[in-house]
This record gives sequence, structure tokens and C-alpha cells, in this order.
Amino acid sequence: MSQLRFRFPLLMTALVTAAVFMAVPAASAKETVPAKPVTDLAPGARSAILMDADSGTVVFEKNIHDALPPASITKIMTMLLVMEAIDQGRLKLTDKVQVSEYAASMGGSQIFLEPGEQMTVDDMLKGIALASGNDASVAVAEKLAGTEEEFVRMMNDRAKELGMTDTKFVNSNGLPASGHVSSAHDIAVMSRELLKYEQITKYTGLYQDYLRKDSEKPFWLVNTNKLVRFYHGADGLKTGFTSEAKFCLSATARRDNLRLIAVVMGEPNTKTRNAEVSHLFDYAFAQYTNVPIYKKGDAIGTVKVEKGTKPELPLVAKHSYSILLKKGEAGQGIRHELVLDTSVKAPIKAGDLVGKLVVYRGDKLLKEFPVESPLSVDRAGWWTLFRRSAGQLFLSK
Repeated sequence: MSQLRFRFPLLMTALVTAAVFMAVPAASAKETVPAKPVTDLAPGARSAILMDADSGTVVFEKNIHDALPPASITKIMTMLLVMEAIDQGRLKLTDKVQVSEYAASMGGSQIFLEPGEQMTVDDMLKGIALASGNDASVAVAEKLAGTEEEFVRMMNDRAKELGMTDTKFVNSNGLPASGHVSSAHDIAVMSRELLKYEQITKYTGLYQDYLRKDSEKPFWLVNTNKLVRFYHGADGLKTGFTSEAKFCLSATARRDNLRLIAVVMGEPNTKTRNAEVSHLFDYAFAQYTNVPIYKKGDAIGTVKVEKGTKPELPLVAKHSYSILLKKGEAGQGIRHELVLDTSVKAPIKAGDLVGKLVVYRGDKLLKEFPVESPLSVDRAGWWTLFRRSAGQLFLSK
């Protein structure tokens, strides 16, 4: 498929100049990533990864594709499907979730839901994010999909869409089950996707809160992720522990414009787990910075849609676009280009790829970001196409 390319220089101030239509010089076949540290930054972990949340650049990795039991880190995918349903209008935070006997029967960490009890989606998210409620996870799964089994199918479908090839979910909460596995890489990928919903840190970043606050039996929640209280900038995401998985954590922290994701699996205890995640964060915050290209909501460009009910679509940044660079390198010869497919034909769905945003330093490729259609566009009827063609013919004379 042929493509149109638009080049944009990126200044030290990260301001974008006017677009210029021009040829593109040769680029390297593989995107450039920062050099990774030689030493093991997480010696106690069975596997680990450190990633820039905006660009997806991996700064440190250790056995990142080993398929391991993820324990309650599983709930990141559960929360992701909830946030996507809210974003799509299929669910509201104020909706009531009625608890089934099956959901209430979950063991392990729980918020002690009673069969028949009703709780809002908002409170269920608190129960999942802070207290790692196995019962709350099943309750919202049944609310969204009817049964946990159907919800698990949705989880695995979404994992496949995200390229999580090391993952297979068997339940919605991470309780021990044969064949229920994921990897540090895949957990970082789904964590990055969840963080695109900025409001999620309203839940994962809380240290404590209450459920049933106005009832006779208020339930005190304390976040199982102690880093949100003790590490500067930490505001999520999810802990996990079973005797098989050992101590696991997918954590995120933000300072200035740099947000990081650190995942460790198979740690021997909580002290080592928290110390090694803190060490990973310390390393990246000391060494790297983020150079912004577009902020969420910025106009990126326009794509033409052949034979669509809309002849063209404005492209807007659905999330922030930035690249990770070593401190001292930021802005040196950085430029970016919008490369659009020249034959985007209706019908298209919201989220379909229509091009990519390519970032270079000089002639060296640094990063490629997919650019998606913000809206669905149906194929236009023959009368609409006739009027459009007639109008163009008239204007050309």
C-alpha cells in the first residue's frame, strides 16, 4: 500500500513547525532504543522489565518472555476491560453490580461481598485496585459478560489483539489455575494499555479508602502496593502473590513528563520486590527523559477516506506521543513524519490503522507509532457519491 509522508522538525522546546511535503531519506530497518544497563537491576526477580509508558521503549529486561503464573496482576486485564467498556458507553461508574453466590465464594484476598449485595462499578474498582478483591473481579466480570467464562474469553481475545503471545488467562482474578500464565513483557504491555485511561490512577494511586462508608459496617481498604505511599511519583498499578507465583508487581511512577512501568515476577518477598522496583525506577529517572511530540488531544493531520460518508477525517492524538532519550540528548536533530496510507477506503472502524507517526534523529529511525482512525466511517450510497463527484466537477471548472 502506498503512503504519503509529511515531515515535521522537533525543536528543543518540543514545538512543532509547519508540515512540509517532501521525500524521506533512508532509515535503519530497526528502531533505535537506548542502551540497556549491563548490570542486573532486579537480581531477586525471576523475570523483570522496565518500560517507558509513552513510547513503549524497553530500558531493562530479564527473561521477559518466560510464561509464569501472574497471580493478581491478572486483574490489570480485568480493569482494562472495565475501563474500555466505560469509554465505549457500555458501562457507567454509577451502575450497580449485583453479587452472585459464585462471585461471593471466591477465596484469597477479597472485600467480603455478600450474595445479592449491590455495589457500584466505582466501588468495585476500588476493591480490585486497592484490596485485590477476587470476589469483586468476578462480580464485574459477570456484570460485563454474563459469566466469568465468557469474560475470560474476552480477556484472551484482548490479549491477542495486544500481541500478548506469552499469555493465557483461565480466570479473571489470578487465583491459582492450571495453564494460567503471563510474562513480564505481556504484563507491561497490558499495563501500558490500561494507563491510557488516565483516570485509572485515581484508584490505583490511592493508599487507603473505605467501602460501604455510610453503612453500619464500613470496610477499610489499604493498598497492597505500598510504593504509592513510599515512592515519589508512584501511583499504581497491581501487586500479586501466590505460593506458586511468589511476589509479583506491575508498578508505575511518573515524574514530570516521564512515566515508567516496572514489572517484576517471582520475587522472594515484599521487601525485595519493592526495593528492586524502586531501584529500576531510580535508574530510569536518573538516566532518561521524555521528548514530547504530541500531547493528548493535539491535531495530527487529516486522512482522506475514499467512498465514505465522510470524505476525510481529522486525526487527533488519542494519547501522548513522545520518545525516550538519554538526558543531554533531547531535541538534538529530532524530527518526525506523518505517513498516511493513500488508499483508505470505507467502510472503516474506529481504531483501524490509517498510517503511522515516524520519529528520526537525522536519518536514523528512533520510533514508529501507529495512527488509528478516531471514528467509524460507513460506505457512502451511490447518490452521495454522485453529488460529491458532481460538486467536484463543478468546482474544477
